[in-house]
Amino acid sequence: MDNFAYFRPGSLTEAIDMASAEGRDILAGGTTMVDLMKLDVQRPDGLVDITGLPELEGYEIGADRLRFGALARMADVGDDDDLKAACPALTEALWKAASPQLRHAARLGGNVLQRTRCPYFRDTAYVQCNKRDPGSGCAALDGGVTSLHAILGGSEACVAMYPGDWAQALIAFDAEVKTQGPGGTRTIPIADLHLLPGDTPEIETILEKGEIITSIEVPVIGAMRGSHYLKARDRESYAFANVSAAVGLEMEGDTVSDARIGLGGVASVPWRASAAEEVLRDQVFSEDLAREAGRVAFAEATPLEHSAYKIPLGADVVAGALMTAHARAKGEN
Repeated sequence: MDNFAYFRPGSLTEAIDMASAEGRDILAGGTTMVDLMKLDVQRPDGLVDITGLPELEGYEIGADRLRFGALARMADVGDDDDLKAACPALTEALWKAASPQLRHAARLGGNVLQRTRCPYFRDTAYVQCNKRDPGSGCAALDGGVTSLHAILGGSEACVAMYPGDWAQALIAFDAEVKTQGPGGTRTIPIADLHLLPGDTPEIETILEKGEIITSIEVPVIGAMRGSHYLKARDRESYAFANVSAAVGLEMEGDTVSDARIGLGGVASVPWRASAAEEVLRDQVFSEDLAREAGRVAFAEATPLEHSAYKIPLGADVVAGALMTAHARAKGEN
């Protein structure tokens, strides 16, 4: 790890000014940033530590809206009984994301911005990585092992997978990200925050230099109570997803009135399976319908040599999550 300057701002305005300078990055929980610095993947000249800024802390579970400060801890939010009742998928996504030690350190604003776990990105011994070194090529596409790579949203320049869990639940329920930066404040739909790799995989979000996430807000809807986050992974605990699904159902009798599906472990960005949602809406729910929705969710997937397994696994994960969500929506689980 290279030497770097450390800054401790006393206010959000001061933090924005400090973080706007070239060569500086923002530090919150540090569970991604410090890791990448140790690997020599990120080499900032300075870190602006925003922990301790009171305007970024706390969270509120309201009747009409959920609000999570950017510095709210994963552990605190994941353990909240009111949130468990309001939207099980949100708490399950946090619980299944990491070990207790990491959940107590990691903050929600940083969580949605975590960077890929692609081994060719994280290991600088591999020279080819367009995300780390634009224009150098992609080792994964050039004969690499691709079992953990994206089958949705990739490009000829990059097939790295977005690694998070919570953002999948956020995108399923139309969350918004509030930010403040040199240009003022703005509200960004979570679906617009992350960018597909295209020809510029090194540009991962629409955030500007010095722009800081201040909070994440989610409107409360009926499909939240009947929700579930299901994660398939290589080991039972604290591993990144091979496939995951955050789903929610609202029922009118036996008919699905609303359906929400977010996919993880399979795409270059948090992925909304809108076509699969349409399969479910206004239909009488059944296991066959859930399985059809699972198939449709992956109908446009483009797997590589080692990632084709994600298509049948993903269809099963979506169907299984929907079965649990249906039981919860009916008050049976």
